Amino acid sequence: MHDQAEPAASAEEAAPITTLLSSRLLVLANLLRRGAILRYKRLTGLSSVEFALVASLGRRPPMSVARLAEAVGMDKGQISRALAGLVSRKLVARATNPRDSREVLVRLTRSGLTAHDAIVAGGLERNERLLQGMSAAEVAMLLAQIDRLTRRAADMLATEKNFS
Repeated sequence: MHDQAEPAASAEEAAPITTLLSSRLLVLANLLRRGAILRYKRLTGLSSVEFALVASLGRRPPMSVARLAEAVGMDKGQISRALAGLVSRKLVARATNPRDSREVLVRLTRSGLTAHDAIVAGGLERNERLLQGMSAAEVAMLLAQIDRLTRRAADMLATEKNFS
């Protein structure tokens, strides 16, 4: 009797999830996110949550903590410690909303704007490096397809929420 080794499973059979577009996009997004976090930690001293807050506050009018939490996809409790650190380092200023004294508004200070500008400049440079070697037409097509997939994913999320 022969001991026949079973053929090795193909990558698709062994881990089909990794062949899905959503998995590939998650890998790409995570690589880009990790690189960005390392870069901005080095350039600005910001943690990943602080980076997200500074990037979201940007050069916008003051916003409520609840709106900021929604913008970064975290709850108010998750961002409160990071906001406190940014306030203590004078990158973010807090003020009571003149229209509703129960609400706190946050905005970037001059130093916070400097950190934000470094984030923007770094993002532009990283974007250029990522797209290097692609023609303008290829970039336009890629962005159009990403927009299309984003709309479809938003529809899919809405459908899932309806089932919840």
